[in-house]
Amino acid sequence: MYLYFLGKYAQKKMREIQEREAAEYIAQARRQFHFESNQRTCNMTVLSMLPTLREAIIHQLNSENLTALLKTKPANKLEIWEDLKIISFTRSIVAVYSTCMLVVLLRVQLNIIGGYLYLDNSVGKNAPTPMAPPDVQQQYLSSIQHLLGDGLTELMTVVKRAVQDALGGVSLKQSLSLLELEQQLSWIRAEVEAGSERALSWYMMADEENTLADQACGLTENDVLTIKLLNETRDMLDSPDFSTVLSTCLNRGFSRLLDNLAEFFRPPLGDSAPSSAPDSLSAVSLPLAKIIPIMNGQINTICSETPSHFVQDLLMIDQVKEFAANVYETFSTPQELQK
Repeated sequence: MYLYFLGKYAQKKMREIQEREAAEYIAQARRQFHFESNQRTCNMTVLSMLPTLREAIIHQLNSENLTALLKTKPANKLEIWEDLKIISFTRSIVAVYSTCMLVVLLRVQLNIIGGYLYLDNSVGKNAPTPMAPPDVQQQYLSSIQHLLGDGLTELMTVVKRAVQDALGGVSLKQSLSLLELEQQLSWIRAEVEAGSERALSWYMMADEENTLADQACGLTENDVLTIKLLNETRDMLDSPDFSTVLSTCLNRGFSRLLDNLAEFFRPPLGDSAPSSAPDSLSAVSLPLAKIIPIMNGQINTICSETPSHFVQDLLMIDQVKEFAANVYETFSTPQELQK
């Protein structure tokens, strides 16, 4: 009899363990499905925002007006060419920076929101207060406007100054090889990233004193939740992991820009020099005046809403995916399990 009850007890315990494991497996599968769905949303959101970003850059760095002026054969032709030189390089470099920033910032924001939404849906009606109600989501995600507005304007100013320092004294007639062009871009990047007083994260999010917390009047419950999300995002942007991921994106972005430019630096057909030779980057040189229109047109490839190699490269970077998974994991785990 004793053995009978022991057997029944063991069976019951085994069934409980199996049910618990099954429930955990289902929860994990649901969480994984939600995460993967969230990443697709991230990718589509990036693509949908690129036209707005491109228009904002072109509006402030309008080379088309200068090109139209040159066709009228004005007296100050050389001066216009000099302006065109600075603007064409500035806007393509700004396009690389801002597209990379858009990719990583949206990855952070949508995975923070995604994590909280998963928790809200898991707890269901038992939740005392949802952590990410629709109004809060909208208010929080609207903070991306800083990158498309004041942050972008400031980024343009910093990049333009660096381009002026690097290329201002370079004659339009001077020939540059792809290798020399790469060196120029490296110098410009060094000044923007290391020589600037601001961290790159500033261009993506407004300073804390500009947030809702600055309002003297009473904050609503939704305002408090939004401020919490913004502060959590700011903490993420200030983390070493975020800096590493953004740096990886920028390296890939500028590498892809050079790949695009390389198409115009091919040796003439029938040239005996193999393209894979170590010095192939310096085999062909073009006058700066010919490089300017090539560089000027790159923004249309970089900020393309139709999935281009440039954006696809950024979205598929392993470090970006891993970082997104870590953010989602952090914010989709109940707080009691994080302790």
